[in-house]
Amino acid sequence: MSKFKMRKKGMPAISTASLPDIVFMLLFFFMVSTTMRETDLLIKKPALPVASEVKKLEHKSLVSTIYVGKSKDARIAGDKIQVNDKIIEVKDVPSFIYSERALRKEDEVKFMTTSIKADKEASVGTVLDIKEQLRDIDALKISFSTAKGTDLSKNYE
Repeated sequence: MSKFKMRKKGMPAISTASLPDIVFMLLFFFMVSTTMRETDLLIKKPALPVASEVKKLEHKSLVSTIYVGKSKDARIAGDKIQVNDKIIEVKDVPSFIYSERALRKEDEVKFMTTSIKADKEASVGTVLDIKEQLRDIDALKISFSTAKGTDLSKNYE
């Protein structure tokens, strides 16, 4: 036998010193690139009317959105009203607003805005019925969502 034995060399251990850096980099990437889930529309996406003077809402957390439009199911006629992830009737609008008010602090309630995203093909009667329900419960800050543009003739197509 030889004087020196050849030892079998195993795989060297993998250094885990940079592992926390990689984990935090991935965490930061997913935090930046992920959007929070909003409402899944059960109605057709509203084709918003065009307006020349548009102002952005400031406190998005204090906005309750009501969608008005046609159903995705072509067999269902008439306008549908959607709040959060459910279809409601006009008479249910006050209970929606009350539930939204319950989620807010008492001093924030006076700053709450109701945003109506109505399709330009939606019936004016439906929108007026919603406004009347909001007026009855003293939810007087109403915003109508529009697309920005200068060609107002697109509203009548």
